[in-house]
Amino acid sequence: MAAVVLASLFLTYKKQSASNNKFLYLRYNTTITHMKIVALLLAVSLAVTVRAQNTINSYKYVLVPQRFDFLKTDNQYGLNTLTKALLEGVGFSAFMADETLPAELAANKCNTLKAEVTEKKKFLTTALTLVLKDCQGNIIYKGTEGKSSEKEWAAAYSEALQNAFKSLNTANYKYDSTKAPQFITNGPVAAPAVAVATTAVAAAIPATVTENSNVLYAQPNPNGYQLIDTTPKKVMTLLKTSQQDVFIADDGASKGIVFRKNNEWFFECYKEDKLFSQKLNIKF
Repeated sequence: MAAVVLASLFLTYKKQSASNNKFLYLRYNTTITHMKIVALLLAVSLAVTVRAQNTINSYKYVLVPQRFDFLKTDNQYGLNTLTKALLEGVGFSAFMADETLPAELAANKCNTLKAEVTEKKKFLTTALTLVLKDCQGNIIYKGTEGKSSEKEWAAAYSEALQNAFKSLNTANYKYDSTKAPQFITNGPVAAPAVAVATTAVAAAIPATVTENSNVLYAQPNPNGYQLIDTTPKKVMTLLKTSQQDVFIADDGASKGIVFRKNNEWFFECYKEDKLFSQKLNIKF
């Protein structure tokens, strides 16, 4: 009888011991899992915090490629050089990718943003979006979509790009040298090799260059100017852009840009994928 009681007590103890061990094992695994989750959340939080500190105000420079992905040739329709001009109008120091770069920028291209312009295919509408990325490919800024319903490609792309810059123009960009770009790395990273170009960006060469010696008088309006000849007759409409001395121009037959170079005014537009340039005599 005593043997039976002892055996029963032993079995009861063994079951309780096994149950306690199982409880301790589950509790241990749960604790380890919770620690891993907390560590992961801390890492993600740190990454988000560091990335959030990098805004457009952390950058002074922007590099503009020779060709955007949706274009067929370098600087087609003058879109890449127009992007550079618009970025400079906002306040950035912008450079084409093959221009000679300042020593500060050439030594570390992570001090600059890369400009990208993307196109979204839409029926009867040209839609472009400006994207600014850091050297690690992170999107620092993405603007609102700019649209144009113009039928000619050059005019449509120019107008859509101007509209795509409207959101950046209202972003109140101001470079802050105290907020240098910060990045998270998994270890020491060697400085990237930098090839500094020795030649400036190759500009498009006009197929035809003409001169209009007639005096054109600029009459101001809310959006820019209208150019009047001595008849008087309106010969061209100029729309303001964010860049000083650069206008979107329409002479009734073609649309392009009017700009000042070396204190002289020029009207340039594309006709059948060829660049035409005309010197103007404008009196403001």
